[in-house]
Amino acid sequence: MAENKFSDENTIARCVPMSKLQSVIGGKWKILILWYVAFYKVQRFGELMRRLEGITQSTLTKQLRELEDDGFLHREIYKEIPPRVEYSLTELGESFIPVLQTMMTWSEQYLCPDYVNPYHSEKCSRHMT
Repeated sequence: MAENKFSDENTIARCVPMSKLQSVIGGKWKILILWYVAFYKVQRFGELMRRLEGITQSTLTKQLRELEDDGFLHREIYKEIPPRVEYSLTELGESFIPVLQTMMTWSEQYLCPDYVNPYHSEKCSRHMT
């Protein structure tokens, strides 16, 4: 690697933007949560539980709260009986959609070359824009 001001070991260790991003999306389920909310525009807690096979209710609650605290998700509580809670992307979350789409494309190309993506369709184009 060529020597430059960024090749110093201490500078590399302090890549603040990537560290911050990792702290926001670093949870095991956060990328999938963001993907499903981005694709379907609005997701209820139970819908996410069904889509995220293997997640516990407490983990989903924790990761949704963290994404909300970090400004990626909006939680809307409807005062009905039974109560209804819906999650949607905030403006910040919407700005992350191109990153999610790039990650999906990369993963299909390099990790899952035989995968037939049901999200590559006209429906996907309408949903994730």
